[in-house]
Amino acid sequence: MATASTTFDSPYHVARRFASLDHISEGRAGWNIVTTSNPDAALNFGLEQHMEHGDRYQRAREFYDVVTGLWDSFADDAFLRDVDSGIYVDPERMHVLAHKGPHFSVRGPLNIARPPQGWPVIVQAGASEAGRQLAAETAEVIFAAGDSLPAAQAFYRDVKGRMRAIGRDPDHLKILPGALVIIGDTVEEARAKRATLDGLVHYANAIGSLSIALGVDASRFDPDGPLPEIPDTNASKSARERAVNLARREGLTVRQLAQRLGGYAGMAFVGTADSVADEMQVWLEEEGSDGFNLNFPYLPQGLDDVVDKLIPALQQRGIFRKDYEGTTLREHLGLPRPGNRFFDRAAVRTPL
Repeated sequence: MATASTTFDSPYHVARRFASLDHISEGRAGWNIVTTSNPDAALNFGLEQHMEHGDRYQRAREFYDVVTGLWDSFADDAFLRDVDSGIYVDPERMHVLAHKGPHFSVRGPLNIARPPQGWPVIVQAGASEAGRQLAAETAEVIFAAGDSLPAAQAFYRDVKGRMRAIGRDPDHLKILPGALVIIGDTVEEARAKRATLDGLVHYANAIGSLSIALGVDASRFDPDGPLPEIPDTNASKSARERAVNLARREGLTVRQLAQRLGGYAGMAFVGTADSVADEMQVWLEEEGSDGFNLNFPYLPQGLDDVVDKLIPALQQRGIFRKDYEGTTLREHLGLPRPGNRFFDRAAVRTPL
């Protein structure tokens, strides 16, 4: 699932690139749609300042329509490749997109056959109001943040509720929060591994991350004392709240909190294979997520711990497959193959 920016790329390039990747991989490709949040990126593309947030998402929505329209340029049976007749492609099974919109003018067709999956899997990661709406309209996978189960459940209900409101099947979107997994033979051993990793983050750098999150200069705090009361500021309120809640929930010192934020500050499952499997089962059964996008603390041992210890524990609970369900990424994720809007009478969905 590779990333391509809708702010600093062209639809035809992205359509061609990911269609090629899907053919090469025999249907295992996905496109992570991003609008690029870093304002400095604009300076590398001939712009003096970054495009406004809302404008970036409007462009992204049209970008998606153009790319998926280009993927539908040919019916699945368009390429006859008939040597005897000399007919390579049936022109009646080719569609010229002729798109003209506020941001793009793209004639088409794409100069490559329709991808094996119909479309590579559409991935999105935005959590803002505009990002959630874009995901509800277009995404099939969301790389989400999972600060806590209640927050994840609220996000899950919101996005899938938006899907229902526009007529999309909520099961056609898989919400996969990122999760660091650290496995030990005991919970204490796993926590010690996490503490060692956090301790490798240099404090001088880490305190800058904490200051940004809190909106105050954290370098004046006692590094080995508890986090003091933090006054309200004009900085990000959600970032401040997450940092304060994390410190209170885990009893972290200022140094430990800074090192956590300067390293990996996202959701983490830290414990034995059984305790982590139990936590994951709660998230799945209580609609906090549809699965997880796993991050490993180090390789290869972190991955080996998941494969050799965690996966069997999940399989014992009946919440992880024992056999693959097909050959494509869509089939593994339980996602339908989208119909061709130009040639199928009943496409899975059509763009707004």
